[in-house]
Parts: sequence; C-alpha cells; structure tokens
Amino acid sequence: MTNITLWIIQGLTALGFIYSGWLKAFQYEKATASWGWVKDLPRGLVAFIGAAELLGAIGVILPEALGIAPILTPVAAAALAVVVLLGAVLHVSRREYRELGVNLVFILLAALVAIGRF
Repeated sequence: MTNITLWIIQGLTALGFIYSGWLKAFQYEKATASWGWVKDLPRGLVAFIGAAELLGAIGVILPEALGIAPILTPVAAAALAVVVLLGAVLHVSRREYRELGVNLVFILLAALVAIGRF
C-alpha cells in the first residue's frame, strides 16, 4: 500500500470517528436521535466512547503527520478497531444487524491503517 493511499484511508478514518465521537461526546440529544442504542446506555458511557473516538481520530493523524512518536498512529488505529468491534458486539446482542455494515467498514479502515503503519 502506498503512503498516499494510507493517508487517504487515515483521513477517512479520522473524519468518521470525529463525526461519531463528537455526537456521542458533545451532542447527546442528536446521538440519541441518530442511534437507538444510545438511550439504553448510561450517558457517561456514551460520552466516554465519544471521547475515546475523538482521541483515536487525533491519534490516527497527528503522530504520523508530525513525526513525533509515529508508532502511536497504528496503536490508535488498532484501538479504534477494538472500539468498533465492541460496538458490533453490542449491535449483535441487540439484534441491530443493519448497523453492522458501518461497523465493518470502520473496522476495515482502522485495521488497514494499523497494518499499513506498523
């Protein structure tokens, strides 16, 4: 995979997690309206997931871009893949199978970044 391809994937990954994380961390009402599962989890847990996604999105871009501890980029990507995998498990337990497509896309994106940058 070329460096340019990895940067594109990193950018798409970061944008997706910034959107998702921002809603969960700072716009709880919009998150509740967008995703049915949000109202069934404690608000603090939803905000924590959102904050983790925002930090992960930063970690997918900045360490590699700045050349400061670039090993943190694949670590952040792997951590995001785990967060999404846990979300997929939640969706399966709730029989929300329609949600799994988005989970699979973001697991794939995060995994590609992790593998490409390790």
